[in-house]
Amino acid sequence: MKKRDIVVSIILSIVTCGIYGLYWMACVTDDIGEASGDKSISGGMAVLLSIVTCGIYGIYWAYKMGQLLVKAKSAQGGPVSSNDLPVLYLVLQIFELLIVNLALMQNELNSLQQ
Repeated sequence: MKKRDIVVSIILSIVTCGIYGLYWMACVTDDIGEASGDKSISGGMAVLLSIVTCGIYGIYWAYKMGQLLVKAKSAQGGPVSSNDLPVLYLVLQIFELLIVNLALMQNELNSLQQ
């Protein structure tokens, strides 16, 4: 897993009109899968399915990533900040706030690496 700067990732997503955001989504998906030990969802497939389904798959993806982050944090033995992460990510995704979801997920991943 690579520790990414959240501010730089947000700026790159805005400057590239969302293209970097798709790459970031793939990387975050792969990193969460690696951290949780569940590689059932690959980053490339998550991006592809989100595009093909016009964002509907992204709603499922956000909830699943929240579940896997909770699993990764509890497996690491660290304190789980909230078991409500899946619901938070789900609500943000419904309101089309992917960049906020990615920033929150990246923050959780960065805290796992410390």
